[in-house]
Amino acid sequence: MSVSQLQRPVYQAEPGRSHPLGATTDDDGVNFAFFSEHATGMELLIFANAGDIEPVQTVALDPEPHRSFAVWHVHLRGLRAPAFYALRVSGPDGDGMRFQPEKVLADPYARGLDRSLWKREAACVPGDTLATSLRCAVIDERGYDWAGDQPLNRPMSEMVVYEMHVGGFTRSPGAGTDRPGTFAAVIEKIPYLTALGVTAVELLPVFDFDHTTNNYWGYSTAGFFAPHAGYCDRPEAAGHVREFRDMVKALHAAGIEVILDVVFNHTDEGNHLGPLFCWAGLDNPNYYYLHQADRRYYDDYSGCGNTLMTNHPIVTKMIVECLEYWVREMHVDGFRFDEAAVLTRGPGGVILDEPPVVWQIELSDTLATTKIIAEAWDAAGAYEVGSYPGYRWAEWNGRFRDTVRRFVRGDPGLIGEMAERLGGSAGLYQPRGHRPTNGVNFVTCHDGFTLADLVSYDRKHNEANGEGGRDGNDDNLSWNCGAEGDTGDPGILALRTRQMKNFATLLLVSRGVPMITAGDEVARTQQGNNNAYCQDGPISWFDWSLPHAQAGLLRFWTELIALRRRHQVLRRDEFWTPADVTWHGTLLSPPDFDDPQGRAFACTLTGIGGEPDLHLMMNMHTEPLEFTLDPRRRWARVVDTALGSPADIAGPGTEQHVTTAGYLVTAHSIVLLRTLSGETS
Repeated sequence: MSVSQLQRPVYQAEPGRSHPLGATTDDDGVNFAFFSEHATGMELLIFANAGDIEPVQTVALDPEPHRSFAVWHVHLRGLRAPAFYALRVSGPDGDGMRFQPEKVLADPYARGLDRSLWKREAACVPGDTLATSLRCAVIDERGYDWAGDQPLNRPMSEMVVYEMHVGGFTRSPGAGTDRPGTFAAVIEKIPYLTALGVTAVELLPVFDFDHTTNNYWGYSTAGFFAPHAGYCDRPEAAGHVREFRDMVKALHAAGIEVILDVVFNHTDEGNHLGPLFCWAGLDNPNYYYLHQADRRYYDDYSGCGNTLMTNHPIVTKMIVECLEYWVREMHVDGFRFDEAAVLTRGPGGVILDEPPVVWQIELSDTLATTKIIAEAWDAAGAYEVGSYPGYRWAEWNGRFRDTVRRFVRGDPGLIGEMAERLGGSAGLYQPRGHRPTNGVNFVTCHDGFTLADLVSYDRKHNEANGEGGRDGNDDNLSWNCGAEGDTGDPGILALRTRQMKNFATLLLVSRGVPMITAGDEVARTQQGNNNAYCQDGPISWFDWSLPHAQAGLLRFWTELIALRRRHQVLRRDEFWTPADVTWHGTLLSPPDFDDPQGRAFACTLTGIGGEPDLHLMMNMHTEPLEFTLDPRRRWARVVDTALGSPADIAGPGTEQHVTTAGYLVTAHSIVLLRTLSGETS
């Protein structure tokens, strides 16, 4: 029988369709479809409310009418959203199989997950989990009023990305939002983002994750198709989907794109100790890399206990359909892929030359205009910056980060490498026919020191994480400017501010796509913690007193972003040619790019389309240096990071004329000049 005879059917069970996977509403009811190649039996549990322990109906799926090859399916006539469901799946247990019918499982394609009953520890030990399991939401996604909204499709060369945590951006009591820590609160802060001038927000994971595990960042996904309920004001029923859509629509109306940080390298099911609540219980050997010597255990290339077998056809299908869903139904503009080197691994973890999932993402018609950005490394040693497969994949340019950090702190011998980073890292991308926008330039990100901490600490201070200081990177390429952490020394504080402005300047004048970490523009500190993944508190939250306290630094970043927008030469999506740039030392002659002691150089950038030329002078020595200027042109000062606000950066028409034959560039500072109107080379 298709329907359990232990209870009266509430909804008429029909054979249903094998596609699409997940729960799909229609005018007559809901169709359910679930992949499991090795299962021998499956039960669908229907609940009226998320907090109900007992289902109102249990549908035992008979393989004859309810299975097409490896997909189990049923249509429940009369079922309407909101409703909730879960699964019990039977099959062999052993040799890599982990079928445990006493475990109540979630649907990998669920549009919403409810944790009202969830107890993680119960999913890690033997026993029935009906009273402690996740509930999947049936959501009717039809009928939302997008008001004509569409993804913005801004060119990559026009982007300034702002990486932020949805919850932490507005959880501080000083945020002044009605619903702190939610998608709705992000909407309230859009005026701040538009005033700063960023063109895209890159949101740390917003797919559902288990907030009960000190998992503040969210890099351990429990539901790839479900917005995280913790970021919703009213997550019940369709609230997950509606509130996320409201945020996207509002950001688009302000001209800001939405990029999601996505985690497909592993799931929240951990290692062989669990918890078991979804993929492992549905078809373990088709979802995960299993240790060949003993298939009870997992190969771990992610550093998180398991690794999704991303190039297995069913996992590739799930990943591509997930991305297409977020673009088609949620209107997001792009994705940043965490530990994306895992997506290039094949059987046995071998790096593939042509990984199917990477190319299917690249070639999907639905994703054709979507930004796709790889963190091109993983926890098992793969490092693919400059060599990640595909044509239009961009990469987090870790080489840019490392070079700029070393150069600004004063490491010698980096002039040639720093020049390459300024020009878009041609050595990394040009040989493959790529462009500067295949590189996303950054100095900091969520993982590591904030910008303020990068100039305030020589070593990490992760005591609050409770791991005895073992966690986090030990090599941060940082410099505390003379004192570790807090200090009242005005000279050290001034140097730290200058260093932050140096980093900002190099980031915004370099070709490629610049990415800023939320709070760096106002010197947000984590008190030296460089791995705040578990810190859902003031140490990680955006401190909304800082825009006032650091008004000068905020103004510097804002004007610098506007400067980039005004000058095509800073954002053109081509690598520099000899006609674009002239290199100098402190004199008007080529620098010695191979000087092992070199810490200073300059360059003149040729303006495009009648725009003025720009002259950039960089001095990371410990003493001031005089730089000679071209006497054939008249110059005006736009930026001098050694000056206090507002003299440190000038808006259009307020630049100070330079009347001398040279310019004295202070130690550890950067100066940017422009030719006066009408004067270009």
